[in-house]
Amino acid sequence: MTQRFDFSTLQPDLILDALYHYGFDVSTGLLALNSYENRVYQFSAYRDGAAQPEKLVVKFYRPERWTAAQIEEEHQYAFALVDADIPIVAPLRFAGSSLLHYQGFLFAVFPSRGGRTLEIDNDEQLAMLGRFLGRMHQVGRQQPFRERPTLTVESHLIESQQVLANLSLIPTYLRPAFDSALAQVIAEASRQYRPAQLIRLHGDCHAGNLFYTSNGPFFVDLDDCRMGPAMQDIWMMLSGDRQQQRFTLELMLEEYEQYCEFDPAELKLIEPLRAMRMIHYMAWLARRWEDQAFVMNFPWFGTDKYWEQQYLALKEQLSLLQQPPLSLVPDY
Repeated sequence: MTQRFDFSTLQPDLILDALYHYGFDVSTGLLALNSYENRVYQFSAYRDGAAQPEKLVVKFYRPERWTAAQIEEEHQYAFALVDADIPIVAPLRFAGSSLLHYQGFLFAVFPSRGGRTLEIDNDEQLAMLGRFLGRMHQVGRQQPFRERPTLTVESHLIESQQVLANLSLIPTYLRPAFDSALAQVIAEASRQYRPAQLIRLHGDCHAGNLFYTSNGPFFVDLDDCRMGPAMQDIWMMLSGDRQQQRFTLELMLEEYEQYCEFDPAELKLIEPLRAMRMIHYMAWLARRWEDQAFVMNFPWFGTDKYWEQQYLALKEQLSLLQQPPLSLVPDY
């Protein structure tokens, strides 16, 4: 029988043994960091004969989520960004390899780097973010991913719909209306999602995944990187009404285009991408519901109120999909 590795066997002793195996003399305990998809811990350790311990982060990848080749391609993209002087926290290499193996687990070790959460209502920070993403996409356009996935209707809508169709948590009284609204949103988003160009992306570019210092924004890793349209890394910074969203776009794109050309046709992808994220997120939680970390941290997912709210959100999203797409030309 094939041995199955899951996080229930990832105990502190195993983590410490894995780090010791790769030469880390851990001088502190393990501090669990906020990560649900993977298991991430901060620690301090002596490395390379240093007189003082170094603060580091170890990330154990969720078993069976990514292949080793996909993780290695993520790391290579991080190294390419570092080589282009783009601020990203890349993994450390050991004997030339950044992806480490121990007792069936795949993991990587990163320098620990702190910063403040990016403020999406701060114009100066948004301008810096626009430049940052422009530089990042300039590198992302140079070659495609070969192993990482692509953001598609199939991956984010059709497969998610299949997961939700088999989910018992959705209350029976709401099921027909929910399924109908879901199907309508998927049909309209699928019709509108027609990207002309796919590039290497961060893939999950929202304020919670961005950090900021006086030198500008940076990412700590690229766990969701994939092929997709440039707009995927931009639209989640938009908030407020159409006028406010237009102002934010103009601010970011003016800086973005100093480094990378932006196709205005991608503006019509904003609402389809929003729908894809909304539906994929529901299915992501459903897929992970057997993991007790999700049950403890997302207890509202199993409540009738949550699904009633999702039904209303789907109806609202359908209305947005049926409106003219956002334009950089003011509405009159």
